[in-house]
Amino acid sequence: MWETSYIPSDIQVFYGGLEMRNERNWLGRAFLGMSLDGFIAREDGDLGWLESLPRNVGHVTTSTDQPALDWERFFPEIDALLMGRSTYEKILTFADWPFPGLPVIVLSRTLQNNDPRVTVVRSVEKSIDVLSARQAREVYVDGGQTVQEFLRRGLIDELTVSIAPVVIGSGKSLFANMSRDITLTVRGSHVTSEGLVRITYNVNRGGGD
Repeated sequence: MWETSYIPSDIQVFYGGLEMRNERNWLGRAFLGMSLDGFIAREDGDLGWLESLPRNVGHVTTSTDQPALDWERFFPEIDALLMGRSTYEKILTFADWPFPGLPVIVLSRTLQNNDPRVTVVRSVEKSIDVLSARQAREVYVDGGQTVQEFLRRGLIDELTVSIAPVVIGSGKSLFANMSRDITLTVRGSHVTSEGLVRITYNVNRGGGD
């Protein structure tokens, strides 16, 4: 878990060549899967290639003193969830709502808020205000476009990526259209029985500095 001293309070945010300031006392944390060639979904949003990975087919797994985060360690630390509209609509297809009791914020310019389980916000700036008002500390940022936008704005502090042993050729890129270099520090890594190379990074401040 993060040390309290790391939580940012008056951080510089670089966006579109402009430098802005946002005050926040929460950590932005992402947990995603992607193909070896860097796609988080096919163009139509299909995730079958990730959801049907075979287990125990001879992958060389690793056991280290510093593994990456897995879901069972990651999710219990979360006290707020922020996602984009596409991710929210995908979750609505599940048989059960997977986040009972957890504050969920949906970032969308057009979605009508008819769901009492979520709060809809129209902008990243408004999401920052809502998270701060709710005194969030550990925020799970979900959805490809939302994670990209938060990375661009310097609002992701931790990134866990599970790289699947599959090449899909085309799709939605996790790191498309970044306007600057973003440097990362590896915090842990391991290989799972499905062959996922899972890496947890700290996102360094100041982009490529």
